[in-house]
Amino acid sequence: MKNIKLSAGLAVMSLFTAVHASATDDKASYLSDWWHQSVNVVGSYHTRFGPQLRNDTYLEYEAYGKKDWFDFYGYIDAPRFFGGDGNSRGIWNHGSPLFMEIEPRFSLDKLADTSLSFGPFKEWYFANNYIYDMGRNADGRQSTWFMGLGTDIETGLPMGLSFNIYAKYQWQNYNAANENEWDGYRFKVKYFIPLTTLWGGALSYIGFTNFDWGSTLGEKDFSDLKGNKARTNSSIASSHVLSLNYSHLHYGVVARYFHNGGQWADGSELNFGDGSFKTKTTGWGYYFVVGYNF
Repeated sequence: MKNIKLSAGLAVMSLFTAVHASATDDKASYLSDWWHQSVNVVGSYHTRFGPQLRNDTYLEYEAYGKKDWFDFYGYIDAPRFFGGDGNSRGIWNHGSPLFMEIEPRFSLDKLADTSLSFGPFKEWYFANNYIYDMGRNADGRQSTWFMGLGTDIETGLPMGLSFNIYAKYQWQNYNAANENEWDGYRFKVKYFIPLTTLWGGALSYIGFTNFDWGSTLGEKDFSDLKGNKARTNSSIASSHVLSLNYSHLHYGVVARYFHNGGQWADGSELNFGDGSFKTKTTGWGYYFVVGYNF
């Protein structure tokens, strides 16, 4: 099974560019007044979504926007576009030519033409999170749909906060044993805190954490060389981003903590034909991004 490549930890860093307008050039021009787009170059180090540590540098298109009842965030990556280490495969070396994640949400308040808010819950959504890895064969393909309920939270503080909870339908999953079935749940929390103006740009802290649980993959999939479970029923990925935004340019550094990343059991002993190795799926990975908003 090939490594799973995901860059959502980087992607969220320009999610709230509009909030930073007061600290950037008010005369900046974009192709749309609500559909925000950027092209990014992303460098990753020690990402842990697969059984082996991965380092690569890739090209990314990113978009987000909110209009009436429609709230959207998503990105499309060309994995290993600019190169990577021996554990990474991508567009130029017989790996996946495209990886995509989208998060469309549909406002239940606006569709029902009534306010469903109460307490700190400002607005409610039918929330989705769809992940697709094109791959070149079944070992390299993923298609996963999370669907559920989302809400925006009023904190009374200068910050943004949202929650989404999903059930997961797993189509292709790199030939894992949980394909074509409902298999587990995800709780996602997103948060944004504007910090200060720095070097003429807006510095912000952005983060999100995915808690995945309730899968049966740990019981269904194969064991490692010592007979222990190679897969898990739960995993965590928690991203912490410092983002510096200007009118068109943005920069970010990301620290992401993985616990059993990609539902691979940390410390398992595996052999995929090139010699045995121990998985390192719990620990920190890092990203750096440079992008242009248009």
